[in-house]
Parts: sequence; structure tokens; C-alpha cells
Amino acid sequence: MADKKIVVGGHTIVIGNADKILFPEDGFTKWDMVEYYRRIAPVMLPHMQGRPVTMLRLPDGINGESFYHKETPDYFPSWIKRAPMPKEDGVTNYVVCDNTATLVYLADQACITPHLWLSRYDKPDNPDLLIFDLDPSGPGFEPVRQAALVLKELLAGLGLAVFVKTTGSRGVHVVSPLDRSADFDSVRTFAEEVAQFLAGLDPKNLTVEQRKEKRRGRVFIDTLRNSYAATAVAPYALRARNGAPVATPITWEELKDPKLGPQSYNLRNIFGRLEAGKDPWVGIWSKAGSIDQPWKKLKELVARQGRGSGNIVSKG
Repeated sequence: MADKKIVVGGHTIVIGNADKILFPEDGFTKWDMVEYYRRIAPVMLPHMQGRPVTMLRLPDGINGESFYHKETPDYFPSWIKRAPMPKEDGVTNYVVCDNTATLVYLADQACITPHLWLSRYDKPDNPDLLIFDLDPSGPGFEPVRQAALVLKELLAGLGLAVFVKTTGSRGVHVVSPLDRSADFDSVRTFAEEVAQFLAGLDPKNLTVEQRKEKRRGRVFIDTLRNSYAATAVAPYALRARNGAPVATPITWEELKDPKLGPQSYNLRNIFGRLEAGKDPWVGIWSKAGSIDQPWKKLKELVARQGRGSGNIVSKG
């Protein structure tokens, strides 16, 4: 298999086995993936700035063995930024992907899907993203769509800015940007209380039950990613699935379209979508907020619900 060279940001990167097929059903090669990440970089990188990256690597393609890689290998070039992040028994030196050359180099390493921390390396204990992963228990996307719209109404009513992306897998991520004033323990507890409140309002369709056998076809409101060193798939990352789907930020109006599903956007059509409109998450960090007042409002909602009064969301 032939190697190819590409010059990105003043760095010459050798793409090993460039014609190796990584997506057999679609015929997409490693070079196709490299070109994808090179082209998507201007849109994708703003969402990756300053975040430790966990690499999902599949050297033999999506049907081969996969592994998550956290520690930056010694052979990675010196121009790739490392962030030494504390852990219980020392530190892990994560890659920080702040430029196109690094994104292309990760693609050469068969990192099909970069996963990102919810905090940045300069303030690792304080997330700037609150995330709810809505995961269907059964077939079909409609229950996820409806759950996301109700969750959006709740969070917006609490005073948070709310955004959504398809995961490129089965569900969606509903997120709110945070101002980093709260630590992970607080954010996770808040997220759990939001999820419990929402599931309590519609126990027939929503659940916080972690065990799959007990979900009984309901949408799982997963808050587990709101933890130190936990990760979520990067916006615009490819997923290791047939069709090369892309985790795609979308508008709330797009989500309402019954034709839209979690894998609607992929390597073939994502650039056409971006040409038709800007990234819906542009400016997301300018809307970052605190959870303090939303948490107070949530407690008031819970109390009112306990008394059997009030709507789901207080618009005040």
C-alpha cells in the first residue's frame, strides 16, 4: 500500500498506507478520511480548542479491532501539543488538537473518532459544557426527537442556552455551554436532577435507568458524561459505522424535520450541508452561563410538581 505526503500548517505529514480501505462497505480509504478532516478543520477546530482528546483508533478499519488511546505516544511529533492531566496515580499526557496539522496527523493514526473532554486543560475540574446523551432503547428516532424537544424546553425555561447535535450513532446530544464557575460534581448533580425531574414527568417514555433490561423501550437520559475525564464525541467527527456518519450540530428546526435521523449527515453530504448554512454552534461560548439560578428554578419546579401544580417549564 502506498504512502502519501501532505503539507499542513508548515508540517509535512506522511500518510502511511493512504489507500487502505477503512470503511469497506463504502470504499472510503484512509486518504479519504485525511482529506475529510483537513477540509472540515475550520469548522471543527473551534469546538476542540484546549480540550484533551481521547483517540478512538481503528488501524484495520471499522470492522477491525478498536481501542481508546489517551496517552500521547512518544513517537508523536514535538509540534503536537500535550496536556498533562492529573489522575489518581499520576498524569496522562493527552493530545490537544488546536490546529489542522494535528487533526490530519490523528487521522493518519487511524483515529476515526476523536472524543473530547467537557473541560479544557487550563481548568480541568470545571466543565464548560453540560451534556445530556439521549439514547433510544428501541428502534426509531421519533422518541429521541420528542425527548430532545422537551428537554430543550425545560433547560431554556431554566435560563440556559441549549444546543443539539446528532451523534452519528443512535441518538442526540443536548448541551448547554457553561461559564466554568461550577465543578464537575456540581454539574453532574444538577444534570442528574434535571434528568430525574424530566423522567418523572413522562415515565412511560423517558428513564434514567442505567440497566438496559429495565428501560423497557424508553429513551435513556444519560448524564454520566458530566464527569472529570469523561468524554463525548467531537462535533463533526466521523463515526466508525457503515456510511461514515458524522456527529453533526443541527438547529432545533432541523431536529423537528421527520426525515432527519441520527445518521443523516455523513462524509458524502456534510460539506453540502455546510455550504447551505453556517455551523449552528457558531458563537456557542458567548452564551455560556452559570447553573446557579437554573438550579434554584429547578428546585422550585420540583417543589411545585410535588404539590401537583404548574406546567413543565416556568418561562420566568
